Amino acid sequence: MEPTMILSILAGAIVLLLIVGAPLRPVRWIGQGLIKIMIGALLLFFLNAFGTMIDLHVPINLATSSVSGFLGIPGLIALVIIQTYIL
Repeated sequence: MEPTMILSILAGAIVLLLIVGAPLRPVRWIGQGLIKIMIGALLLFFLNAFGTMIDLHVPINLATSSVSGFLGIPGLIALVIIQTYIL
């Protein structure tokens, strides 16, 4: 391909993204939320992997992943307290 063709395709893609980018902000928030839920599931996985030594298991589901993902380490500690003392 010629360099002018490549530059015109890139310029068109940039203009398209600038026009379409404004309505995509809610999609970005949803994506960030899903990433936090995946990080929460990863935190729970490591908790369960190392928690087997002290007989601790917190189930990995949407609710627990959301709590540990959005609240971070304090949410993970809260889940452990709930699992240990309440359930």
